[in-house]
Amino acid sequence: MTGTPLIIGLSVVIVAADGDKPSVLVTRRDEGLALPFGTFDPARHRTFELALHGWVREQTGFDLGYVEQLYTFGDRDRETPEATLADAPRNARVVSVGYLGLTPGRQQLPEVLEARWRGWYGHFPWEDHRAGRPAIIDEEIAPRLETWAAGSETRQARIRLAFGLDGKDWSDTRVLERYELLYEAGLVIECARDAGLPLPDTKLGEPMASDHRRILATAMERLRGKIRYRPVVFELMPEKFTLSSLQSTCEGVLGLNLHKQNFRRALDRANLVEGTGEMMARTGGRPAELFQFRRDALRQSQALGITTPTIRRES
Repeated sequence: MTGTPLIIGLSVVIVAADGDKPSVLVTRRDEGLALPFGTFDPARHRTFELALHGWVREQTGFDLGYVEQLYTFGDRDRETPEATLADAPRNARVVSVGYLGLTPGRQQLPEVLEARWRGWYGHFPWEDHRAGRPAIIDEEIAPRLETWAAGSETRQARIRLAFGLDGKDWSDTRVLERYELLYEAGLVIECARDAGLPLPDTKLGEPMASDHRRILATAMERLRGKIRYRPVVFELMPEKFTLSSLQSTCEGVLGLNLHKQNFRRALDRANLVEGTGEMMARTGGRPAELFQFRRDALRQSQALGITTPTIRRES
């Protein structure tokens, strides 16, 4: 008796910070923008990570540095990025393993490959609150979700919490929940495409191939949460940086404005950075001291992440 073929697929969200603009590395596929992905071949690859490095290099010309596992999905009949592979058997069972990669700065990519850096807020315009609450929430998302949730207190409670409606606070770590609500309500293009329905007239954010936007939402949520309890944000920084650039990077990832004085007091208490004595000239202002991450803090103890004191806005 022949068993069901098992395919292990690997995908990765590679994040770079260009100042206050977090970007992800995407490739161009027939189905649209996609994350780097490929399959694990036990005959060729000794480990998942080696296979992942090889796929990324082949598809984008990028050499992975910091990488960690995001999740493993093995649900039967679940739409996965690997299901778009032409040589995948139709009856295959796919186990999908997702990763998060971080890099300091947007590495230049070979022109011959269809890979490029793209700001992640193009896919999730409702997630960036640095200039205030995005108009798309109250003008487009909330009315359409409320129509979908009419008559269901459970749905109404979910959308209030997820999108900060009716006096509820906005939580920057509900990224995946918000996207899944929009998908469940049929408001994103991926839902209509997966169901074989006509595409909606308007799109909420740039869609991606297969379930890659869901994977990106998972990575955004993980990174937003993790910078608060582990110093991973320094993987996005150059070796030497100003405190202003560090704050801007944190704000870009979180989609929130941070209180400058409280942010720097928290940095001092955490003892995660140290001055180099070098100065960086600023246009029209005083030179700013360059700092560096104290990597010995990781070896000495379980170093905490960065406290992110936000600026409270008047409602």
